Amino acid sequence: MEIVFVVAIAENGVIGAGGAIPWRLKSDMQRFKALTIGKPVIMGRKTFESLPGRRPLPGRTNIVITRDADYRATGAIVTTSAADAAAVARGDALRRSAAEIAVIGGAEIYRQWLDHADRLEITEVHARPDGETHFEIDRAAWDEMSRIRHPAGPDDSADFSYVTYRRRRSH
Repeated sequence: MEIVFVVAIAENGVIGAGGAIPWRLKSDMQRFKALTIGKPVIMGRKTFESLPGRRPLPGRTNIVITRDADYRATGAIVTTSAADAAAVARGDALRRSAAEIAVIGGAEIYRQWLDHADRLEITEVHARPDGETHFEIDRAAWDEMSRIRHPAGPDDSADFSYVTYRRRRSH
């Protein structure tokens, strides 16, 4: 079962500013949905709370990791550790016959899961916004498999590229 990160990253490594995404890419929402629908999605509390309407993503099992054992999220499964989230996600993926588990953020969740990731599905945003939350790709650990550049659509604030990386395996 593959662990797939789905993340949008600006050219300067920024993924967030003030608890929000510092760009608008409506075009990317369709890709995000296609990459995550029918799969378990793992996220942190802040990412869950940033979802539209603070509602779970439909058609996916939403798994929220938080340090707060009393936290509740309607329509989501709340766990207090990456290990618990992994167990729930694996069971859900098997039940759904899904071959992947999607990790969708934020920065702390990406850090916790990075050593387990098999593939990165990156939306590379061709902008350099200010922001305090970053994600850096260690190019020595990943092979770029594909790259498709797109101009900004009518509801997009920047040009972007879809880039797929696969973890480099030592033989």
